[in-house]
Amino acid sequence: MLRQLLLATTAILAVSGPALAQEAAADITRDSVVASVNGTEITLGELIAAAARLPAEYRQLPPDVLFDGMVSQLIQQQLLADTIEDAPPRVGIALVNEERSLLAGEAVNALLAGVVTDEAIQAAYDERFNESTAQVEYDADHILVATEAEAQAVVERLNAGEDFADLARELSTDTGSGANGGDLGWFTPNMMVEPFSNAVVAMEPGTVSEPVQSQFGWHVIKLNESRPQALPPLETVRPQIESELQEAAITARIEELETGADITRPEAGAFDPASIYNLDLLNN
Repeated sequence: MLRQLLLATTAILAVSGPALAQEAAADITRDSVVASVNGTEITLGELIAAAARLPAEYRQLPPDVLFDGMVSQLIQQQLLADTIEDAPPRVGIALVNEERSLLAGEAVNALLAGVVTDEAIQAAYDERFNESTAQVEYDADHILVATEAEAQAVVERLNAGEDFADLARELSTDTGSGANGGDLGWFTPNMMVEPFSNAVVAMEPGTVSEPVQSQFGWHVIKLNESRPQALPPLETVRPQIESELQEAAITARIEELETGADITRPEAGAFDPASIYNLDLLNN
């Protein structure tokens, strides 16, 4: 039904009678009346607010199509609303919730107006991403075998001069890296299981470890190189920083308001939690 209303191309107010006199563009305000239904006025502000809540695909319609469709929709809604003489309690309850939600949203908008600035984003970025906080990443190869004895035999063959990559291709049960000579590429310690990562962190580039046991078996590790991890560009983390700044500001404000407020909450057992699904209560 909504789609049909929004795609309607009939003249404005064709449903309700003669069109209202056009106002000069300079005189149009949110209180300008765009339609009336049995004496109830529908204003431009109401039209704008209704259109703002439409899904994005409707708000991409041409303005003339959207305007005409929304006018027709509000007229039809008013016609239907006028048939209700006594509004059920659930309507008043919903209006209370709607007003609370809208006012809370206005408070959040006002709070956040000065929170997410370029200066604040840059400061948060500099605090989180700098040389002192940058992780070290490692480039290493490994050979994985089933037992400690097999791992020790690998170490002995390496000490005798055999090539690490050749042994990895021959012996490693990690067939993925083994096919590449044991190459694991670059990684940070948190990407690996702890016994393995602890061993890597303790190594010097160019050295080979003694056998290291993990849940996967026994590893012989060769550390090729280590380096500080590159810092992410500001623009790639800007959305995350903006969201965190907003959340922190809202949380701090709510905590501040709670501290100074007189709040009561339901006592344990006072209400059956399942009552939240009892829609019949809205009309009793």
